[in-house]
Amino acid sequence: MRLIRFDATAGRRIDRYESEFTLSPLTAPGERFKAACFHLPPGGVVGFHEATVPQLFCVVSGSGWVTGADQQRVHVAPFEAAFWEAGEWHESGTDEGMTAVVLEGELVEPR
Repeated sequence: MRLIRFDATAGRRIDRYESEFTLSPLTAPGERFKAACFHLPPGGVVGFHEATVPQLFCVVSGSGWVTGADQQRVHVAPFEAAFWEAGEWHESGTDEGMTAVVLEGELVEPR
């Protein structure tokens, strides 16, 4: 067995696409599948960008909002997830802080 830390101190700050969050990888990078924990501070955002592969954004604590290409904000709370297809423009953010586990890759298909 191996234990893996994925709290914010185990991650790296992301500011691409005018983002403000910390990404803590859970898996090694791969084209078919990867997982990471996104730590968004109060006021944090994952900036508007195009998904290169299918992506499942699973909120585990805090709350916030997600958008699709129309940029209409939809509220998300713990144990809710947003799914974006490859090529879909999207953004996510929070006023109070939010943590999400993000699964992405060509193997990601929501139920």
